[in-house]
Amino acid sequence: MENGSNDNVMSEFEQALQENLGAQEMRPGELVKGTIVAIHGDVAMVDVGGKSEAVLPREELDELGVGDPVEVVVTEYGEELRVSRRQALERALKEELRQAAETGEPVEGKVVGRRKGGFDVTIAGVRGFCPASQIDDVRTPDLDVHLGKTYRFRVLEYAPEKRQLVVSRAALLREEKERAMKEAWERLNPGDEVEGTVRSLTDFGAFVDLGGVDGLVHVTELSHRRVRHPKEVLQEGETVRVKILDMDEEKRRISLSMKALQDDPWANLQERMPVGSKFTGRVVRKADFGVFVEIEPGLDGLLHTSQLPPGMTLDSPELEVGSEIEGWVREVDPEQRRLSLTLRALPDRDPWERIEMRYQPGQVVEGVVENGAPFGVFVELEPGLSALIPISELGMGRDVDPKTALEPGTKVQAKVLSIDPERRRMSLSIRAYKRDREREEYSGHMSTGASSGGSTAFGAKLMEALKGSKKD
Repeated sequence: MENGSNDNVMSEFEQALQENLGAQEMRPGELVKGTIVAIHGDVAMVDVGGKSEAVLPREELDELGVGDPVEVVVTEYGEELRVSRRQALERALKEELRQAAETGEPVEGKVVGRRKGGFDVTIAGVRGFCPASQIDDVRTPDLDVHLGKTYRFRVLEYAPEKRQLVVSRAALLREEKERAMKEAWERLNPGDEVEGTVRSLTDFGAFVDLGGVDGLVHVTELSHRRVRHPKEVLQEGETVRVKILDMDEEKRRISLSMKALQDDPWANLQERMPVGSKFTGRVVRKADFGVFVEIEPGLDGLLHTSQLPPGMTLDSPELEVGSEIEGWVREVDPEQRRLSLTLRALPDRDPWERIEMRYQPGQVVEGVVENGAPFGVFVELEPGLSALIPISELGMGRDVDPKTALEPGTKVQAKVLSIDPERRRMSLSIRAYKRDREREEYSGHMSTGASSGGSTAFGAKLMEALKGSKKD
């Protein structure tokens, strides 16, 4: 019995001794683990394995409750054991910052203020400094945009004993972009159709972010229609779908196209707009040789000056930029992407076919002056059929300028001199027409005078002179 009793006494003594020794091993500044066993008022009781619970300020619990494990630092040891969770967290953070400085692992921090040369950044309660040149990898005119933002930083320098912490965001961004760029070059291929974000607009095109790498949509690849500046069709930040035309990794260039994903307005144009069909369009720009007319987006036709109605010029109000005009399709060439237009009615058949059935030499015809040339004046007799009045047949003298002799659009009557169907040429004469009219008028006058007995010797001589000129 005595032995058993002695054994029990020794066991209790050893246990008490171990507990006492365990408690004595705790020193201020020591990091220990424990469990929250109770919360009373402003304090929490933490079982750290000693003869009594440690006291932890309740304000340091945050979201923890009874039964939760906790890591604390011993702050006081004596009649009462006091611990701090905040110091344990700070110690862990310092270790994390030390390791981040060694390994380059990024940490999260908040930009809380500006000072000369950079920004104040807090990382879990530790204040650090980020130079202005390291806050971004691109220059920002307004540095205040970073205030209040939470970013990931690379720890450049950390010396807790000197309370010194220097971080960089730019270094991290450059590494991330380099990694994303490498992945993008591996992921993308010519011919791919991808989505991207318009990053910037320039006079020559739009740069589109494809997720790690930028590509250029040249202004000529934005649309089938003419685009003077990318801002006419795009906005920065807009999401667009593009096709990759070409990639040059060595030069870091990617060529993109939006036009390639749009319907080609020249496709099946000959079927949609055959020669002779009517068109309605809007004048979009002028040139010395004519005006360009937009028939539909991406489809412009040329209205040459030679295809203007007689009397109409490039300065006519009907042809001001923005005006809507109607006319006919004169020629379609989808391969060369050329569309020729006219405001002159097109003939429904070849006007030179069997022309001798409609016109003969000596016939009096009426036409509209088209334009003058150094050698005469062209007159339109019917759609597609023009004749020339040589300068000698204008009846205005040899020193007259045919370019200004007759106003385009003026109606004139003339006599047919000759017709050459093979060469598609016809010549007219105003002089011969006027001469015949004079003879007719005089003959009529003389006939009236003769019937009334008013014929004279002078009249007879004048008639002889007119007959003589007719022989010439």
